[in-house]
Amino acid sequence: MLNQVESGFAGKKNMGLLDRVVRTILAVLVAILYFTDQISGIAAIILGIFAVIFLLTSFASFCPLYVPFKFLTIKKSK
Repeated sequence: MLNQVESGFAGKKNMGLLDRVVRTILAVLVAILYFTDQISGIAAIILGIFAVIFLLTSFASFCPLYVPFKFLTIKKSK
């Protein structure tokens, strides 16, 4: 699933559909847990921050943490 990429792709899409869908589902799950009072306090804050980051990276199709490791979950174009 993870492919090595050539250097110099900063800012380009590096997340595939499955990666984006999983992140979105996790963010929605955190929201459901929060709004049904299953999580609260510091856990809710930390998970909420991760949920927002997951949503932002999903909508942008770009994960900055993939750049230093040169990961790519999107299919390479021919």
